[in-house]
Order: sequence, then C-alpha cells, then structure tokens
Amino acid sequence: MSAKTTTGFDVQQVRKDFPILSREVYPGVPLVYLDSAATSQKPEAVLEAMDLYYRENNANIHRGIHKLAEEATIAYESAREKIAKFIQAPSIEQLIFTRNTTEAINLVAFSWGRTNLSAGDHILLTEMEHHSNLVPWQLLASEKDLILDFIPVTPDGLLDLDEYQKLLKFNPKLLAVTHMSNVLGTINPLKEILNDAKAVGAVTVVDGAQAVPHFPVNVADLDPDFYAFSAHKMCGPTGIGALYGRKELLEKMPPFLGGGEMIKRVELRSFKSNDLPHKFEAGTPAIAEGVGFGAAVDYLVDLGMDQIEEHERLLTNYTLEKLQEIPDLTVLGPAADKKGGVISFHIKDIHAHDVAQILDGDGIAVRAGHHCAQPLHTKFNLPATSRASMYLYNTLEDVNRFVDGIQKVKDIFG
Repeated sequence: MSAKTTTGFDVQQVRKDFPILSREVYPGVPLVYLDSAATSQKPEAVLEAMDLYYRENNANIHRGIHKLAEEATIAYESAREKIAKFIQAPSIEQLIFTRNTTEAINLVAFSWGRTNLSAGDHILLTEMEHHSNLVPWQLLASEKDLILDFIPVTPDGLLDLDEYQKLLKFNPKLLAVTHMSNVLGTINPLKEILNDAKAVGAVTVVDGAQAVPHFPVNVADLDPDFYAFSAHKMCGPTGIGALYGRKELLEKMPPFLGGGEMIKRVELRSFKSNDLPHKFEAGTPAIAEGVGFGAAVDYLVDLGMDQIEEHERLLTNYTLEKLQEIPDLTVLGPAADKKGGVISFHIKDIHAHDVAQILDGDGIAVRAGHHCAQPLHTKFNLPATSRASMYLYNTLEDVNRFVDGIQKVKDIFG
C-alpha cells in the first residue's frame, strides 16, 4: 500500500516541512512519532513565523502607538481572525485566547459556573472525559454543592445515548462533553448530543482538543455554547489555546482574571470591564505563540482539512487491520468508522510502560499511562494503556515499524 493516499495527499512532501521528523533519536535509529494526541510536531512555517515576530516585530500589543506595537498587534489580531474563521465562528469577538483547552474550560467553570449554578443543580458529564473536563466541574460541585451525573461508556467505547436520554430528565443546567476521546478515539455524534441538551435548557461545553486538529469543525453548525481547543495539538506552539463562546453568554459573564488589558476604566474601588474578547484576556498575552497559532492554521488550511481527515482515516484503518493480527492485543474503542487516529491498546500480561520503553528503543514514540483519563481506565479495569496517535505527517511505513515493534515486545516477554 502506498504512502500516498488516493486523494493526492503527499505525506512524504508534508514530512519535509517538519524538521524534527528527520532526527535520529538514537544513533542509526530514525524517529517514528506516534504521540500527536499529546502534542503535535511543528512545521517550519510556524517556527519561522514565531522567529520573525521576535526578530522584527517584538513589542507589546494593543496599547502602543509606535510602529513595532502596531505591527505586533496586527499580527496577533490577524491570528485571531484566522482561527475564528477556521472553526467558522460568527465573529472574532467570540474567540478568546487562553493558555490551553484546560484553562478555557476552567474559565467557563469559574466565570459562568460560579455565576449561574446553585446548590442542587445537575451537571452532566461523560465517563470518557479528560481530567481537564472533569476536575474543574468537580471543584465547582464541591464548592457549590452541585450534583454530577455521567453518561456511561459502552464496552465498545461509545456513549450510551439511551442512558443519556434518561439523565436529561434531571434537567441538567450544563452538559460538558468531549468531541473526540483522547483514549478511545471515539468521535461523538456531537450535534445530536448538543441539540438534546439544549432542548432541556442546558448550557453546553465541548472539549475539542482532539477534534479541531484532525477534521473540519464548524461551531456555527454544531452550535455549542462553549468550545475549547489547543494550538499545540494542531501544529502550533504550546502555551496558547482558544475558547469559542456564545456572545450573549460571554457578555454577561464576569471576568476570569483581573489586571491590565481586561479593563476599560479603573478607579481605586471599582473598574469597568473591557469589551469582548479582551474582557477575558488579562495581562500581556502569549504574543509570539498567537502568531504561531495563526501560522499553524494557515498551514492546515493550505493542506486542506478534508485531505488531512482522509489521510488519517487511511492510517487508522490500516493500523487497526494490522493490530488485529497480533494475539492477546486488545484495542479500546469503537470500529474505525466511529473513531479518529487514536489507538489505545493493552497486551495481555505486559504493562503499558514496558511496551512504550521497548518501542522507544527502536525510535517509536508512543504514550503509556492513563492519559489523564483515570476514571475511563477504571471503567475498563485497566491501570494503564499504550497509545499510538497519528497525524498528518505519519506514513504507512511508520505503522509497519510500530507493528513490528509490538511483535518485538511480545517476543521479549515470550
């Protein structure tokens, strides 16, 4: 099978854009990077954009009148425009820069949650959530005496939508759900889930960290109240993410942090908040990272999100077919048509950390552990899993080396 998909996506050409992929991690051992669900690699275009900012435009934004400040502000706010357009947000005012998905969800919990939820209110979550979409709600529930309910995960890694309908009868005030599981790879039927939640009056929060990098996301069509994602999982830098929010909700919410930039006027005993989106962006932001975020979006747009999705689907199907041939190896999650390029697995009587360590010796980078989803692993009675996660720069040759590495693991452990 060729490393070039039928859609014309030339992965070998794409790989040339990523300097790290030419690295030998050990002498004579080239890198096979299968840990993009944790963080993606960065193309030259992103590295160059950030370097150019620091070399030629470095200045603080919004408040300066001089030429450098104007250039920096244009670069940063242009990135916001690109990112808002990328997810089809109706306006740039609805795109808040945060440090990452985790901070975006905490912003909603802190600002909207503390203002609008009261003792006895129900929050509806799922058993497949990342800790970043669990712990903020646990903290809020403890503080305000809220009730947490959970949509169960079925043995094949799907949300139990029949149970979901029963839980909606408790009239939850908020639903928080992942678009795509970082462990199971499950792509949830998000529009249906959100529509049902809105029908009972729930505000909806979506963790899109594993979705936005891998397939087209249209928030205008999905219509969530809040949608969070991170730059570093989509070819961008670490330290910056985004929160999309419904404008009327954002306007009513109190600021998340206080300080510079998020104000229009300050007196000794009072202040007036700034307009959106700056109301939620206190202090000097991650300017270079914002520029890099915009460059990452440009890069993905140039490749085409449909093409990226198709390429990853080919890789996922091929990997699952190859892994089915290995005895005593179990893949978590649904069939290929309901999942993205995240493949978590366990091998009978072999710990996930041993799997990852042996693979690393052959230059193959995978993740081992609970992947910040301990309750989900408890659900499947597993302390840890190994996870291979693919992205636009991976090839069928990468998969073959990975599968050969798994066979080596089994040979070592007999």
